[in-house]
Amino acid sequence: MSNAKSYIQTVALRDVKCYAFHGYYPEEQLTGIYFLVDVEVTFIHTGDTENLNHTVNYEVLNTILLEEMGNTQKMLETVVRRILDRVLDTYSFLRSGKVGIRKLSPAMPGEIGHSFVELSYVAPE
Repeated sequence: MSNAKSYIQTVALRDVKCYAFHGYYPEEQLTGIYFLVDVEVTFIHTGDTENLNHTVNYEVLNTILLEEMGNTQKMLETVVRRILDRVLDTYSFLRSGKVGIRKLSPAMPGEIGHSFVELSYVAPE
């Protein structure tokens, strides 16, 4: 029996607040609105906790997230897919990834805290 341990590492950013111009309707792309973005990834931990080459750098995640939030799209589904695809392309060793975007106080009747779109990825076994 092997004593080797296999750890799953999680790296995440939560509630990254961005002002962006995503929206299906032209007025949304003119006025903009606040969004909160979450990015979470998992991978097999190598045991080396002092080397950025053996982990996911959350500064890189933040750069990807901010660049894609600055690229106006009609649908949040497009934005979450672009963020997740770029993260997966940057870190080929990921076991899973998840990106969620909350649109704060969307302009609709009623008192709505946020609308939400999320996309997940799980690596094939």
